[in-house]
Amino acid sequence: MSENLDLVRSIFAAWEQGDFSASEWAHPGIEYEMVDEPGSQSRKGVTAMAQTWREFLSAWEAYRVEASEYRELDEERVLVRLRVFGLGRASGLDLQKATASRQGANVFHMRDHKVIRLSTYFDERRALADLGLPE
Repeated sequence: MSENLDLVRSIFAAWEQGDFSASEWAHPGIEYEMVDEPGSQSRKGVTAMAQTWREFLSAWEAYRVEASEYRELDEERVLVRLRVFGLGRASGLDLQKATASRQGANVFHMRDHKVIRLSTYFDERRALADLGLPE
């Protein structure tokens, strides 16, 4: 297993417990983007990424993700297909039920043992299409 895959697995170990607080894995100038809805946006830097996640997480109770597949795409990128869990604070929406028929994905770009870009997709089909991969 590569060092990049080890790094991504260690990040997900915390995320699967609902702990999104660590950022030592991120390069200080990380590019972070939420590619599709809800709330597509792009931010740069650890502080901006953390602020984006705080805002996003504030809408959910017990939000967490669970990796269903890790795939090394090349020397610098790892794709993680994932399922999301949580309840909408205002709406009561149960993400597990609402997204049961589809998954999300994250694409991690690494250099020198740090994540330099993280792309979050709420629809894995969009991630696969953007990467030119078959479903």
